[in-house]
Amino acid sequence: MNSPTVLVTGATGTVGSALIPALRARGAHVRAMTRSSGRAFPGAETVVADLQDPRSVAAALDGTDAVFLNSPSTPEAAALQIQFADLARDGGVRHLVLLSQYGARADSPVRFLRWHAEVEAHVHQLGIDHTVLRPNLYLQALLGFAGTIAQGRLAAPIGDAPVSAIDTRDIAEAAAAVLTDAGRTGGTYTLTGPRAVTHQQIARALSAAAGHEITFQDVPAEQFSAALTGVLPPWQLEGLIEDYAHYARREAAEVHTAVADLTGRPARDVTDFARDHAAAFAPNH
Repeated sequence: MNSPTVLVTGATGTVGSALIPALRARGAHVRAMTRSSGRAFPGAETVVADLQDPRSVAAALDGTDAVFLNSPSTPEAAALQIQFADLARDGGVRHLVLLSQYGARADSPVRFLRWHAEVEAHVHQLGIDHTVLRPNLYLQALLGFAGTIAQGRLAAPIGDAPVSAIDTRDIAEAAAAVLTDAGRTGGTYTLTGPRAVTHQQIARALSAAAGHEITFQDVPAEQFSAALTGVLPPWQLEGLIEDYAHYARREAAEVHTAVADLTGRPARDVTDFARDHAAAFAPNH
């Protein structure tokens, strides 16, 4: 049997970059989609395409058996994903794996969850095999705050609410499993870590791994927003604040077994993430 050809959108992103080697390990021929030329992905074919350019996307899809559709970082994310899904159907793609988000629903007060729900609803009526992955908060998001954490402080407007946060390597390995195993198509899988953890527990895990004290500080949403103003575009910052309000309401604490079910091994714990990324949180990094 020939190896399936899998197109990975968002190939340079946190999930996409981990998905490429995970697919290669399962024997897939990987086509990595990137917006700029000159990027090389070991063991993968590189195709240059932009979600905002349907012609380039159609060319990238040509000859593809399965696709991994990640969300672009833009306020037009839902429309662009829907357009991509239509092009995948028209191009004869047999299986579409959609990266959504834990808790996606059309009536959510969180814009990102509404956007993901809109794309999910569209994909469901396309008439092609599809699988939806709904990961919870990425532990790798902590790397975006590494500078502050290395100084001993983790701050967020979340209080003591637990979140079943997930390591993005587990998302990639779960995606690789559904992209290469025909028996996995058609489901919606909620991807979480093995337990729900508070940010205080995260701070303790980071402290133990990085070798210095890191404390968690619960801050008002306004203070959190002010600290990130100018760092993130307004639409993204407003959405992030909505995400954290969702976490603070304890709406993202359920633990699911999908990672273990799909990959055959337990999801990585926050202590595993902290150990593997300790250097990023070390003082004077």
